[in-house]
Amino acid sequence: MSLQAERRRKLGLPPEDPAAAVKPPTPVVEEKKSLLPVRPATKAERMRDCLRSLKQNHKDDDAKVKRAFQTLLTYVGNVAKNPNEEKFRKIRLNNPSFQERVGSVKGGIEFLELCGFEKIEGGEFVFLPRDKVDMAVLNSAGSELNSAIVNPFFGVL
Repeated sequence: MSLQAERRRKLGLPPEDPAAAVKPPTPVVEEKKSLLPVRPATKAERMRDCLRSLKQNHKDDDAKVKRAFQTLLTYVGNVAKNPNEEKFRKIRLNNPSFQERVGSVKGGIEFLELCGFEKIEGGEFVFLPRDKVDMAVLNSAGSELNSAIVNPFFGVL
């Protein structure tokens, strides 16, 4: 008697029938595909991801990250408060203060682009055209930045 047969006997199971051991193939059930399209990430989610990766890319320099977040918040806030003022909607990319606070931070310019800024004049400036100023987007950017600044666990998890 094999070990398996002995085990089956001790457990009070019927002896194994070799014919029953061959299981009939289970029918393949076609999985129904969801007809709902995958929802694209909302702008706010893309902003949050951008800020999260900015923080991850510079996790060893907390002060630099916080300064970048605060500077971005200032830019976004200025445009939201003064949408008609071109000086708040046009940023020279090689400006030393901009470079130090935002330009040198991986993800900084990308965040401004998510807010609607576009590179112009051969990449010398980022500019937010007046007709592209979207208050909902700017408000959402402001709250994402604010949350990134005040939440000590932002980007940690």
